[in-house]
Amino acid sequence: MSWHHCDALGVTQATNNDVRVTRLGRILRWTSFDELPQLWNVLTGELSLVGPRCHVPNMLAGGVPYEQLVPHYEMRHQVVPGMTGLAQVRGLRGPTTNAKLAIRRVHADIEYIQNWSIVMDVIILIRTLFLPFRGLSTLARGAADA
Repeated sequence: MSWHHCDALGVTQATNNDVRVTRLGRILRWTSFDELPQLWNVLTGELSLVGPRCHVPNMLAGGVPYEQLVPHYEMRHQVVPGMTGLAQVRGLRGPTTNAKLAIRRVHADIEYIQNWSIVMDVIILIRTLFLPFRGLSTLARGAADA
């Protein structure tokens, strides 16, 4: 992302056609390779490979703070956040301007927490490995449409 369009509070979410994303950044985001530096946080114990994705405090979904929008939202803070999670492999990624989509994400996070198992983590990790290829095919379709 370009630094001169940054949001010092970290509240502004990335959106489609975000002016802050560079050409290289767009490719890295579509392929999810922009997530690789987070492996350092996994090694230091601040982040897990699998779990609910991190949210900044006071993050909005559909223009409303998550805490007000989704009952039991705080449950997702009972576990260490992860690089990937159930919501991501279900395709619940991207901007949270749509309140219904944001609620589905949190419900997937809560479902993950309530049904956690090593087998579930392995399945999520395997499915995550294929997400960049989905991004590449979508990127190729978008380039063909342009």
